[in-house]
Amino acid sequence: MNETETAALAPVVDERKVREIAEHVDHIIEALGLDRADPNLVGTPERVARMYLELFQGLTEGAEPKVTFFPNEERYTSMVMEKDIPFYSMCAHHFVPFYGHGHIAYIPGEKIVGLSKLPRILEFYARRPQLQERLTEQIAGFLSDKLHPQGVMVVIEARHLCVEMRGVKKSGALTVTSAIRGIFYNRPVREEFLDLLKRKG
Repeated sequence: MNETETAALAPVVDERKVREIAEHVDHIIEALGLDRADPNLVGTPERVARMYLELFQGLTEGAEPKVTFFPNEERYTSMVMEKDIPFYSMCAHHFVPFYGHGHIAYIPGEKIVGLSKLPRILEFYARRPQLQERLTEQIAGFLSDKLHPQGVMVVIEARHLCVEMRGVKKSGALTVTSAIRGIFYNRPVREEFLDLLKRKG
């Protein structure tokens, strides 16, 4: 990939937002009593501003991920599952990271979605101040509304630094959330999902 192609793929940075966020970060540094002349803090407000704009990129991409669906010409009616999808997000309560893996499954109806798009959907909703419960429901809701499958199930497992670094400080604690639509309310279908989730490799 040449430099022109790389530049075309890079997100456009809103310099006005960079300056505005950086100004507030500078006030935080001052309020904490830190020495702004410290060489390690020179440029920090701008770096933090650019980091937030990158992490919250989902806020500028529109209300929904742009995903193409295809006709289910093979009439496939069994489960499609993408598991162990890594993600990173930011807790809306404390603006510190939470991260982990998502597991997404659906049983097709008239349409299917490319497997690479399931991680894309997770990434889209993760790149904003977020709650794990809401993230899980947004993924399931989007697939249910747009794909019209027989059913959808989403499970997210994550570690929250707001739990590990502050407050109760429980290192390694894992939060698990799930969202169910359609045929996954049937126990045998859920059990198939959970059985596939347990399998390694």
